[in-house]
Amino acid sequence: MNTRLTAPDVAAEHLWKKSSHSDSQGGACVEIADLTAHVGIRDSKDKRGPALLVTDATWSSFITGVKTDEES
Repeated sequence: MNTRLTAPDVAAEHLWKKSSHSDSQGGACVEIADLTAHVGIRDSKDKRGPALLVTDATWSSFITGVKTDEES
């Protein structure tokens, strides 16, 4: 099944968070919404645009992979 989700479909505006490492220019940033069993991911420049919805396990694996790569 292919369902196209938009950020408002995934989470209310107040749930989206941007990294504190993002620059003040609003450059290439993503925002996440930490939901009950999922994590929403959207482009910070397109708040009503497409969004990804991944499971907590998938998000955790992604973050672990990023951290592991940073340490090498």
